[in-house]
Amino acid sequence: MLVARNLHCNRGRRQVISGIDLSLRPGEVLGILGANGAGKSTLLGALAGEIAVPASAVSLNGRDMAHWPAHALARTRAVLPQSPGLNFDLDVTEVVAMGGYPFPELDRRALDALIRRALGLAEVAHLAGRDYQRLSGGEQQRVQFARTLVQTLACRAADSYRALLLDEPISSLDPRHQLLLLDSVRTLSRTDDLAVLVVLHDVNLAARWCDRLLLLAEGQAVASGDPAEVLTERHLASVYGIPARVMPSPVHAGVPFVVFG
Repeated sequence: MLVARNLHCNRGRRQVISGIDLSLRPGEVLGILGANGAGKSTLLGALAGEIAVPASAVSLNGRDMAHWPAHALARTRAVLPQSPGLNFDLDVTEVVAMGGYPFPELDRRALDALIRRALGLAEVAHLAGRDYQRLSGGEQQRVQFARTLVQTLACRAADSYRALLLDEPISSLDPRHQLLLLDSVRTLSRTDDLAVLVVLHDVNLAARWCDRLLLLAEGQAVASGDPAEVLTERHLASVYGIPARVMPSPVHAGVPFVVFG
């Protein structure tokens, strides 16, 4: 598993993350919530091995993250950043196929099957032949999501651990595609036993689609656990600085629903 123990992380002289403990388990979706500047993206970067952290603070499958070669790390976890940059003149299928780069043993037939599956899950199959640079921001985000799916699912043995780390993956999406992406994420966590971490701003979407939540404020954990434990009026008011009312969802049984203000 991907595990953090008493994780601290500095940016220059400023401590951005302090004392974080978490385990990213296969078969579940862990949501990270918090106000702007709470340390959500820094936490994801540290867990992804992209930000240096103290020795033994982050481990993957029992091995210190600092000891993972880049090629081996790319075969075990995939990351979708907030604003994935790509300046090459590629079509959508070529971009999605980039998810297979860490797997040279993957034959073309298997890769094509993975690409088709990922395009369908991200609902971008109709864009397959389009120039990536000419797509809207939301369309590009969904294409990049499909790329991470190929990387996460490629050459995966049934009992191997794979982690999918998503940093605000729905920020550029309309409501329909927000729901479709989060539904795909949770479905894959069940059907393919993926371990998923997703940074979100919408607390109600997090409550509906995540199995566990970690609520951050100023780089520290305010609460962690199932959505009902984390999304309390006291926790939310302290983190976001405005009154919050929590009630049962009028649509989804057992899911808390939050109204701010």
